Amino acid sequence: MARKPRPLPSLQWLAPRVSFSRWLSLLSFAALAVLLLAWNLLFADLHGARTWVVLSIQLLPLLLMAPGIIAGSPRAHAWTCFIVNLYFIQGVLACIDPARQFYGALEVLFSLTLFIAALLYTRWSYQYQRKLSGEL
Repeated sequence: MARKPRPLPSLQWLAPRVSFSRWLSLLSFAALAVLLLAWNLLFADLHGARTWVVLSIQLLPLLLMAPGIIAGSPRAHAWTCFIVNLYFIQGVLACIDPARQFYGALEVLFSLTLFIAALLYTRWSYQYQRKLSGEL
C-alpha cells in the first residue's frame, strides 16, 4: 500500500529558512577555510613540510565547492555535505592531541555547522523550487 504524499510547506514558511540556512552555510564554509589557513600559516608545526603543499591539500576540496556554494547551488551544498566529513574526522583526530585540542574543537564545530546548514539548505531550497513550480 502506497503512502499518501505529504504536502509541501508554504512559501512563507520556506523562504526565511532557505535564506538562513544559506547564510549559515556560507558563514561556516568561510570560517572553516579561514581556520585551516590560519592554523597552517601561524600555528602548525609541519615538521619541515612545505606550507603551500599542506594548504593546497587541505583547502582543495573546499575550493572545488566554493563556486557552487557562493552561487547558492543546492547540488553543491549536497556535495559539500559529503566533503565536509573529511574535516570533521580531521578535527576529531586533532582533539586527541592536547597541543591541537582547541583547533580540533573549532574544526569539529565549523564542519558540523556546515554539514547541518548545507543539508537543510539543500532540502528546503528543493522544496521551495518545487513549490514555486506549482507542485502541491
